[in-house]
Parts: sequence; structure tokens; C-alpha cells
Amino acid sequence: MKNIAFYIASRYLLSKKGSTAVTFITWLAVGAMTVAVTAMFVIISVFSGLEDLNKDLISNLHADLTIKSTSGKTIKDLKKVTTVLSDHKDISHFSKMIEEKVYISYNGKGDIAYLRGVDSAYVTVNPINKEVIYGSYPGFDYSNEVIMENSLDNRLSIPVDTSNAYATVLMPKPGTGIISREDDIYNKKDIIVTGVFPGKDQLDNYIIAPLELAEELLDLPKKSAYQIVIKLKNPENADAVKQNLLASLGKNIQIKTKEEENAAFWKMINTEKLFIYLIFALVIFITTFNLAGAIIILQLDKKEQAKSLVSLGLPLRDLRRIYFYTGILIVVLGIISGLLVGTALCYFQQYTEFFKANEMLPFPVKIVGKNYFIVALTAALFGFIISLVFSKISKEYITKS
Repeated sequence: MKNIAFYIASRYLLSKKGSTAVTFITWLAVGAMTVAVTAMFVIISVFSGLEDLNKDLISNLHADLTIKSTSGKTIKDLKKVTTVLSDHKDISHFSKMIEEKVYISYNGKGDIAYLRGVDSAYVTVNPINKEVIYGSYPGFDYSNEVIMENSLDNRLSIPVDTSNAYATVLMPKPGTGIISREDDIYNKKDIIVTGVFPGKDQLDNYIIAPLELAEELLDLPKKSAYQIVIKLKNPENADAVKQNLLASLGKNIQIKTKEEENAAFWKMINTEKLFIYLIFALVIFITTFNLAGAIIILQLDKKEQAKSLVSLGLPLRDLRRIYFYTGILIVVLGIISGLLVGTALCYFQQYTEFFKANEMLPFPVKIVGKNYFIVALTAALFGFIISLVFSKISKEYITKS
């Protein structure tokens, strides 16, 4: 029989006969591996879900591509840039944008906010008009109609969609010299809030306004832009389109993908994910010492049988394989059962949202094929090493009475 070592190993693991203590320790090792694999798979799946959640959260903050000037804030030769973008076959839509900090006041209350001036094409790149929870998106017929992030609007108690409720936006004026009157300090405009939208942490304290309002506050010429945000027909081609546009637009233009705009954020997420992986890899490594104990106990319990097998001509190499295969079978059972339980828990969370990070937000979970491979490979690697090391018994151990 070619696989006699594997056959005996499977009998040692699955047979109901034998020492109760050995059976308990063996299945305890399987259970420990199952729990460790389940925990690692669930946690990594949660991080995969967090990645998708964060992508959704920043989708309102950054487009597929963002164009900025490398010399000053205002994009130079804007007409040439927009012509190139209009003719590019991979670009679906683009929009001009100006963003600056402002001070907003209403009825004695004030706060610092971010004013994002956009043109009427902005909603084709970022459909924020669909997220207005109260009121309506500005019609762009008037430059002073804006939508405001919900918590900012609540703090200032600004009535929404009321024609006689004007808030005031103030922008400091650039320049030097003696200030002789209030108008020398800042530009100010009265605005009407036509709707509110949820900030989702990424757009807290934001005001979305027509581009003309930002131009007036900043004393910029008409048809100016600090940035141009671009929506691609296929976001997967972002890097290729970026290089193509850089070749067409020259050195005075800086182009960043969505990932590059959030480089620090994604670095933080990936670092956290790496540390979580290392922690759970250590947990699995420690768990495999249950496997070592199971192999040692099995060797002690089956010592007389081992002597008989050697006496019947079984090579010592095959005897070692018996214990090695037993360890591998324990690891394989633990991995399979752990991945099955982990998958079941992930589906349970997806459909019931039972476990919550806070009262409103359930832990996001995403089942990804590569996570199965990562977890299985980690557990199998440690299991293989432990099984190999602790299956190496000597001939003297077998022959010794």
C-alpha cells in the first residue's frame, strides 16, 4: 500500500477507539485551529468591508482624477485644458471647482466652513444632488443659492429653503497696507441655504455653492478654477489616462488619482490591516503549539504500536510520516472548519447587521476570495512547520523500553 502512512494517520485521527485523553487533545487542537482561523478570516473580512465603506465615504470628496496647477492655485490656460478634456475619449464628464475656507455667520452665530464653488456640471462627476436630505439642490440661476452640510446648518440654525433667511459668508481679502474701513478686511456675500446634505465625516462643515460665488469672494476673474475634477468612463484606467493627459497638458499641470489624493489615508488603513494580520498570524502560530502537544501525546500513546510497525518492517521514515500526516490532517480540518464558520458569520453579519460599531453603523463585512487564500496559507505554513518539527522521532526512542 503506497499511502500506508497517510492511511494510519487518518485512522489515528478518525478512529473512535483508543485513549480518551488522546482523542480529546487531538480534537482540542482541531478546535483551537478552527477558532483562530475563524477569527482571522472574520477580522480580515471586516477590514475589506471597511475599505469599501471608506471608498464610499471619500467618493464625494475626490473624483477619479483631479487636475491642479503646479504654479499657484489658479489653473493657467484653462481654455486649452478644457478643450483637451472635452476631446478625450476616456473622459465621461468633468467639472471646474474652487475651494477655500470661509467664515459664515447667521443671527449672531458663526463658524469656520469650507466653501466649494462648483459649476453646473459638478453633479455629473459627483451626484451630491441625490444626497440632499432636506430642501433642494441649487438651480444655479442665482450665485448665492447653496446647499450646506447638515451638522453645520444645525449649529448655525439657518432655516432651509426660505427666501428671507440670509446667512453671510466672509472671505479675508489678500493684500497689504493700512486698513481704514471694514470693507478693506474681507469680501462678504449673503447666501440662501436651499438644502442640506449629510457630511459622512468627509464633507463636514462644507458648503456647496455656484462657482460664481467663490469667484466673487476671492476677486477672481470669470471662468477661473483651482481644480478640475474628472469622471472616467472606466475608473480602472485612471493611471493610463493620467499619463496621457500629462503628455497633452504639459508640466504646469498636476494630476492625481483618487488613491493619490488620499495617499496618507490609505497608508494608515493598510498599516492597520498589516498589524492586524501580524497579530492574528501570531495567534495562529501560538495555536499551533496545541498541534505540537497533540503530536507528542499521540507518539507516547502509540509507542507500542510504533514498535510493532517497525518490527514488521515499516521504515522509520514512514513512521515519521504517520505523525506528520496526522498533524497536517489536524491543520486541514481546522482550516476548512474555520473558513466555513468564518464565512457563515460574515454572511450572518451581512444579512442581519447584528454587530454594530455604533448605534447607526453596523460593522461592514466583505467576503473576498484572496482572504481565503491569505488565511489558509498562513495557517497551513505554521501547521506544516510544527508538524514537520515534532514528527521527527529517533530510532532510539522507538527501541527504548
